[in-house]
Amino acid sequence: MKSLLVYLKDYKKESILAPLFKMLEASFELLVPLVMASVIDVGIAREDRPYIIRMCLVLIALGITGFVCSVTAQYFSAKAAAGFGTGVRHALFAHIQELGFAEMDEIGSSTLITRMTSDISQTQSGVNLVLRLFLRSPFIVFGAMIMAFTVDVQSAVIFAVVIPVLSVIVFGIMLITMPLYRKVQSHLDSVLLTARENLTGVRVIRAFNKEREETERFERENQVLTDAQKFVGRISGLMNPLTYIIVNGGIIALIYVGALRVNIGDLTQGEVVALINYMSQILVELVKLANLIITVTKSVACGSRIESVLRIRPDMKNGVRTWQEPIPGTSGAQTSGGTPSCDLSAPAVEFDNVSFTYKGAGAESLSSITFCAQRGQTIGIIGGTGSGKSSLVNLIPRFYDADRGGIKIFGSDVKEYKTEELRAHIGVVPQKAVLFKGTIAENLRWGNESASDSELYRALDIAQAREFVEKKEGGLNFQIEQGGRNLSGGQKQRLTIARALVRRPEILILDDSASALDFATDAALRNAVRSMKDNPTVFIVSQRASSILYADKILVLEDGEMAGAGTHRELLENCPAYQEIYYSQFRKEAANG
Repeated sequence: MKSLLVYLKDYKKESILAPLFKMLEASFELLVPLVMASVIDVGIAREDRPYIIRMCLVLIALGITGFVCSVTAQYFSAKAAAGFGTGVRHALFAHIQELGFAEMDEIGSSTLITRMTSDISQTQSGVNLVLRLFLRSPFIVFGAMIMAFTVDVQSAVIFAVVIPVLSVIVFGIMLITMPLYRKVQSHLDSVLLTARENLTGVRVIRAFNKEREETERFERENQVLTDAQKFVGRISGLMNPLTYIIVNGGIIALIYVGALRVNIGDLTQGEVVALINYMSQILVELVKLANLIITVTKSVACGSRIESVLRIRPDMKNGVRTWQEPIPGTSGAQTSGGTPSCDLSAPAVEFDNVSFTYKGAGAESLSSITFCAQRGQTIGIIGGTGSGKSSLVNLIPRFYDADRGGIKIFGSDVKEYKTEELRAHIGVVPQKAVLFKGTIAENLRWGNESASDSELYRALDIAQAREFVEKKEGGLNFQIEQGGRNLSGGQKQRLTIARALVRRPEILILDDSASALDFATDAALRNAVRSMKDNPTVFIVSQRASSILYADKILVLEDGEMAGAGTHRELLENCPAYQEIYYSQFRKEAANG
């Protein structure tokens, strides 16, 4: 939690003024019992009405002044807390954007959502309350004890006994509940994960008639969260009754001792009332402090969870090399300033004995992969489910780093490039078509913010999407719902392909991105990509053998290993794994014919 306080640095003035105004309000509050004692001992005892009126006006003035100080403190604390929450939220979001896919897989999206929303809100609330009450409550507690000693030393000994006992209870409960609140937040992660899975997979759940099982699963997760909250709530709930018992016990002792001392003339009635008022103030403030401690305990637990994410450092280090066009008439190995640049005469992509394992996985997902793709070539990648096809292409834009071996892009190691520069020249169309709420044009311009409408239509033509886009109301300005809910699967896939083409990439990766297209549209798409003037290097990952028949090179993967590489004819002659896939989709007689 300490490291998060840096986000209050822009609100130093507010962070100082808020508690100062609260303590100023508390100072006026501590004067009230003394004024009341004067009213009783002087005004009422002597029946001096003008004196009583003057003291009542003093009380009103103290109340108004305290109210103004309280409102001012509330303003400064709210401003500082809101600024703190905004700073933490921006920092956490920016940090998450810097994390690699490996870290994102390890942490999980559900817990990140919880920390971005619930945890930050809880921490912000804690900061607000701390600025308002954390100094005020102890100030009144100890201030009331000091004021009690100024009234009567012997009676004030009761305060010296009550306050340490209360402190032990308050801070003891805080130390016990703090780790328990962390567990509550982790259970909240589980509930959020279950809810998120059910919302994203609602069609699958209904298709398999699993509503009852998922409802029971959610109830189990929710019950675990409820039980954890009840358990820690019972412990936290002990704070108020215990403080009430001890403080009221102190008041009883104070009344008893005060009555005896009034009888012998050591105390006046007004001074006894003042002492009781001070004890009552302690009671009220300790109840506030108890509630504050509970909130602060939650906030510290939430802050620690946020810190744990901010402490994660991506394993992937950013390179320093920029992607620069070669000088005309040269191989592109060096720029005019002498800085090395990508060598466009070198192979577009080169894998040299590459192996890769996901974090926490028991076995390698890719083992000893070696191949070379020249500029402008089309590379087909095929294999069974789980053979490592997506893992292979995810290494090209450096979504993950290989464990062993080397990957070169246009003659330079992929790790040498700046990540932004590298990915700016690679177009990736993932397996799952993801579109964002906004117009078609806004989604397409994710590939290139400055792209003109003619460039968008050019990409739509290649992606075989122009026809249905023009039929939509508004054309490029047609509003897409979140996740592309108002589009079919094939339409979403074609728009994601067009989005990648708007970038005019040097390397285009189609990761099983035409699975929802019919064979005719798929064939037209491949022909259009092959005839592109930019002549990009294209990687096509597909389950369909027909999608990669005419690729310049086909890579066949089996259990993460290269089972074969070559053209369609070569593999059909000497690669059993490819033969099995091909003949499972085409009749053997037709293939031979």
